[in-house]
Amino acid sequence: MTTVTPPPPDQQEDEEMLVPHSDVVEGPQPMEVAQPEAAAAATAVESPPVEEPPTMKFTWTIPGFTRLNTRKHYSDVFVVGGHKWRVLIFPKGNNVDHLSMYLDVADAASLPYGWSRFSQFGLTLVNQINSSYSIRKETQHQFNSRESDWGFTSFMPLSELYDPTRGYLVNDTILIEAEVAVRKVLDYWSYDSKKETGFVGLKNQGATCYMNSLLQTLYHIPYFRKAVYHMPTTETDAPTASIPLALQSLFYKLQYNDTSVATKELTKSFGWDTYDSFMQHDVQELNRVLCEKLEDKMKGTVVEGTIQKLFEGHHMNYIECINVDYKSTRKESFYDLQLDVKGCKDVYDSFDKYVEVERLEGDNKYHAEGHDLQDAKKGVLFIDFPPVLQLQLKRFEYDFMRDTMVKINDRYEFPLELDLDRDNRKYLSPDADKSVRNLYTLHSVLVHSGGVHGGHYYAFIRPTLSDQWYKFDDERVTKEDVKRALEEQYGGEEELPQNNPGLNNPPFKFTKYSNAYMLVYIRESDKDKIICNVDEKDIAEHLRVRLKKEQEEKEDKRKYKAQAHLFTTIKVSRDEDITEQIGKNIYFDLVDHEKVKSFRIQKQTPFQLFKEEVAKEFGIPVQLQRFWIWAKRQNHTYRLNRPLLSHEELQTVGLLREACNKANNAELKLFLEIVRGPDERPIPPPDKSSEDILLFFKLYDPENAVLRYVGRLMVKNSTKPMDIVGQLNQMAGFPPDEEIELFEEIKFEPNVMCEHLDKKTSFRLSQIEDGDIICFQKPLSIQENGCPYPDVPSFLEYVQNREVVRFRTLEKPKEDEFTMELSKRHTYDVVVERLAEKLGLDDPSKIRLTSHNCYSQQPKPQPIKYRGVDHLSDMLAHYNQTSDILYYEVLDIPLPELQGLKTLKVAFHHATKDEVVIHNIRLPKQSTVGDVIKELKTKVELSHPDAELRLLEVFFHKIYKIFTSTERIENINDQYWTLRAEEIPEEEKNIGPGDRLVHVYHFTKEQNQSQVQNFGEPFFQVIHEGETLEEIKPRIQKKLHVPDEDFAKWKFASFSMGRPDYLQDTDIVYDRFQRRDVYGAWEQYLGLEHIDNAPKRAYAANQNRHAYEKPVKIYN
Repeated sequence: MTTVTPPPPDQQEDEEMLVPHSDVVEGPQPMEVAQPEAAAAATAVESPPVEEPPTMKFTWTIPGFTRLNTRKHYSDVFVVGGHKWRVLIFPKGNNVDHLSMYLDVADAASLPYGWSRFSQFGLTLVNQINSSYSIRKETQHQFNSRESDWGFTSFMPLSELYDPTRGYLVNDTILIEAEVAVRKVLDYWSYDSKKETGFVGLKNQGATCYMNSLLQTLYHIPYFRKAVYHMPTTETDAPTASIPLALQSLFYKLQYNDTSVATKELTKSFGWDTYDSFMQHDVQELNRVLCEKLEDKMKGTVVEGTIQKLFEGHHMNYIECINVDYKSTRKESFYDLQLDVKGCKDVYDSFDKYVEVERLEGDNKYHAEGHDLQDAKKGVLFIDFPPVLQLQLKRFEYDFMRDTMVKINDRYEFPLELDLDRDNRKYLSPDADKSVRNLYTLHSVLVHSGGVHGGHYYAFIRPTLSDQWYKFDDERVTKEDVKRALEEQYGGEEELPQNNPGLNNPPFKFTKYSNAYMLVYIRESDKDKIICNVDEKDIAEHLRVRLKKEQEEKEDKRKYKAQAHLFTTIKVSRDEDITEQIGKNIYFDLVDHEKVKSFRIQKQTPFQLFKEEVAKEFGIPVQLQRFWIWAKRQNHTYRLNRPLLSHEELQTVGLLREACNKANNAELKLFLEIVRGPDERPIPPPDKSSEDILLFFKLYDPENAVLRYVGRLMVKNSTKPMDIVGQLNQMAGFPPDEEIELFEEIKFEPNVMCEHLDKKTSFRLSQIEDGDIICFQKPLSIQENGCPYPDVPSFLEYVQNREVVRFRTLEKPKEDEFTMELSKRHTYDVVVERLAEKLGLDDPSKIRLTSHNCYSQQPKPQPIKYRGVDHLSDMLAHYNQTSDILYYEVLDIPLPELQGLKTLKVAFHHATKDEVVIHNIRLPKQSTVGDVIKELKTKVELSHPDAELRLLEVFFHKIYKIFTSTERIENINDQYWTLRAEEIPEEEKNIGPGDRLVHVYHFTKEQNQSQVQNFGEPFFQVIHEGETLEEIKPRIQKKLHVPDEDFAKWKFASFSMGRPDYLQDTDIVYDRFQRRDVYGAWEQYLGLEHIDNAPKRAYAANQNRHAYEKPVKIYN
């Protein structure tokens, strides 16, 4: 069943990685490293004024959800903006343990070539018990033939979806809503921020929008910018190693560039690597860290104290006794103020709350020195406010009920003018300077769009405090009006206008996930000083020279690129290049063409004129030059093909390049053959007949494992190798009659092919031709054959496959421990043996290796199994990339033995002590739960020697299973569930036929909300027939050791399918529970409602071993 209604026009970025629905395999896909805002910003741009886009809300009801047996499931087609759409879900997850959900272009296969459409959309899984708990995720995407679907691979955990008490799956039915807005797409490159606004944006490195919005805000405080320009730097400083110089460079480019500015120099000066640039942080945290770092860097310079002058204010914490003359005060400074959003309607409400007086009385009296306990009042008053007031809005708070961080999207207003002297200066201390007028005007609004785990940041700024606002959204800068900058960033809910108001449809409201997160105000009396003029005279001479040079180089590159179609690049290699490179930079083929002399020649230039250029460059007269054409052979090697013919040299370089280069790129690769006489002076090259072949020779020294180029020879193809041995010995510096072995270097990809050359067979019969490479060496005697690579083929095999591997311990995955040179063809056994030798281990089987994930820059989740890969190359491969990093662990037992074992993490709950201890139980996979309990008894302290233990499966504070003693442990998954072990109480052992064993769970419920939240440790309780709640309560209180005063506040309810039915003391509890299998009634339980006062558990039984929160750090 489907219904269609209009949705909200504004859609937001979501915190989750966005991917097309293509099947997910282990590890992030390449596209996952990009944050969703970067993907959208790179494809589309809107220019104000913004037209209202075509929008629609589509509702999809899916009955019989658990009975769906298809991997993919599509909704009906619906039309928005003249385009056909549908929703795609993976009911069992797209290779993940989450529901996967995407928006799909329904008619993608039939659309014309090059089609594209841009949509902002939200997908919602409706909570059918309480709609406020519905899960909604928003994003935007440009759909095309390659990416015709887009959405969320991990929309929500399947464990939560299938939990009937959570309200998403009701009567085996789920409800999905899609809200789609189709916007007009403008080519990103057609919009010129500088031309339209006079300002330029900052490029997003992957997830640096939070940094970009802060940098734009700081840059547009001219006093701050001028101070940065005046920080001492020198022409020898490197921007990537100096934060002041990198920031000066960035600000200069923002001021004078015509296009968006990169931030890589700045982040490198912070000491960040690529991984840091793809990790989103908190803009408030970065603001503090950056200002602290700059304050430190400014010490001892002409701009020392700038940060304090701009941003530092002071407040006074006081405690004043009511009945005696005693007052305690403490002065503190601040650079920004944290203002509450929850429960406050605007900034003034937050300031009222900030200075709110707290009464210390009753049990909370204040101990005043010399006066004992006294009634007192406690509070905060401001001594002074700074010229630039930074207000950090507390949009993110910890929800103790849900045990998680949440974003506060409540409506919160902030004024264009902020008067902190209002109501008779109630925010200020009586000692505050009354001559200072604390009237502020709004300068910038930093916005967060998304959820608690991430999203997108951008800023609204009015640089000169005029009426014109600008939106700085990464690379794009647009003009905006005051409504966009203020009212639309208040947050809260928005109501859509109804299309058919006469039908009495209820108004549709939606939560706005974009809202102000940080406000910057400038004091009116200081604005002329702060919004000052900053010009080139404020910029150090060396910085201007450096940056102007960079600009000139950039302009030269632009011109170079613009004129590229008029030019041909000719790369000329010579014997000198081959001599320089072979055995040092390369071993195979003859030369790296990227490292030879390059000529940029106009295509219309005659080749003869080009030869004159060569004569000037190399000092070789035109008549002594002979050029050869390089060609790529079918075996992927580059060899000389043939010399240029005389009529070819009469052409222009452009025509010659087209005739010689079948690849049709802009380069022509040539070899300059120079023949030298006995005095080493160039002489005319001899005529070449069809029987002449030009061969190149490399000499291998097996004793020192060195390969080098020794020269070339023009020989007849009827010649035998034995006929030129004397010449080769002369080239090598050997005696004329030295015995040598010859090998033909044939290819090196995918495998090395280097074959022995018969000295008695002619070159023609051996199929040797122009450009071929022959390697030769002295043969090693049996006595001398102690070299690791005794001949050319073995040496080339070694060179081709050698790999310097960086080893890291799994405990320190960011730090290289040491490096080792290995071969890609080394087997698993050889790799661990070499590593064991390096570590000084006697048993290599105790080493466990883990491969590297090239995208996350972290170890892969699963280690390499014993002999689970054939070669080192398999260990280093990650999809289409190759790493040079391996992680290792040293185990306490051999890996083959460990792989035959199952390790379970069991939380043991002591029967009489309020403690939980985690035990790792390691047993053979064939073992049973009974074996686990037997092993556990040797590790734990029991209440008495005959105590019996049981093993439970606990998830989200509910007991889902009691394991039988015969169940095999290899089938138990402790990755997502907590395994709990406990003693079986005596009352449960003696349960009678008229007794029932019921599940008892703790829960809490927010006011006016029907959704409950379980917490704490669940347990079982024996209920006797006819027993009232009043009779049961003392046993529960005793079991849980709850004081009378607290226990009196508890409420009791019987639950069925997630709905509470509150009990009175006189109610017969026994009758509320159906007679079922004793341990199977987890959807029916006795609930204990009370506040969760327990401290948060210090351990986490099921943490991902590589997951961690990373704070913002600036290292340099």
